[in-house]
Amino acid sequence: MLSYRHSYHAGNHADVLKHTILLQLLEHLGKKDKAYWVVDTHAGAGLYALDSPHAEKLGEYREGIGRLWERSDLPLALAHYVAQVRACNPDGSLRAYPGSPWLTQQALRSQDRLRLCELHSTDLRLLDEYLGHTDKQTQIFGEDGFSRLKALLPPPSRRGLVLIDPSYELREDYARVCEALKDSLSRFATGTYAIWFPLLSRPESRHLASKLKTIAGRDWLYAAFCVREPQAEGSGMYGSGMFIVNPPWTLAKTLELELPFLQKTLAQGPGAHHVLEQHVS
Repeated sequence: MLSYRHSYHAGNHADVLKHTILLQLLEHLGKKDKAYWVVDTHAGAGLYALDSPHAEKLGEYREGIGRLWERSDLPLALAHYVAQVRACNPDGSLRAYPGSPWLTQQALRSQDRLRLCELHSTDLRLLDEYLGHTDKQTQIFGEDGFSRLKALLPPPSRRGLVLIDPSYELREDYARVCEALKDSLSRFATGTYAIWFPLLSRPESRHLASKLKTIAGRDWLYAAFCVREPQAEGSGMYGSGMFIVNPPWTLAKTLELELPFLQKTLAQGPGAHHVLEQHVS
């Protein structure tokens, strides 16, 4: 079971994969002048202190962003990702880690909009403190992100990205992700959807990618990175996946360079590997 509070896991190998891909999606959306919206269904606190008791308890960031921090040989997309993390640490010491809301807000242009959902009361307060008062482009909802999607889609601009990344602490989250994607595509078929999920031994995790492929039924890309083989007792996250519906056509080629580098650099034991699959209709 994963901790609901992302502060325990900020900057780990799963964040590296998720945020590297997120930044590529945002970069692609920004190439056209027309406005876009980003909806983040499970925003978290937005920014995390890596010297906090939560982050230090597991120290997962050391095996994620920590291994990339001083590298000078990063491929382009990973170099861009690390540069954004460095923007949170102007003194050069790795003390803060930006979550998806912070990274997204930095990418917005004046015409773009960000909609954030977060239910946890502490994270909601921090999210509002960090991001809520910085500009008028961002709105924060203390609501269930799955439910709020129905009111937010389609965006007025008809261009947008939906990031769906619950904690998966509850087994029903897997079914809710599938339901949310199916319903959202019926409302906003041309949107880009990025769904993050942990790779665990439980069947709900192992079968989620196949279910998402069936629901998508159109252009999709699946990228996964495992830092080790599953543990014998079957507990713990050994990797993570990102499933993207309507991805940029350039993303697969970018990840062909990034994923092997991640596998080599962030591996934590035997069985480290990556997966990259694409379907073009």
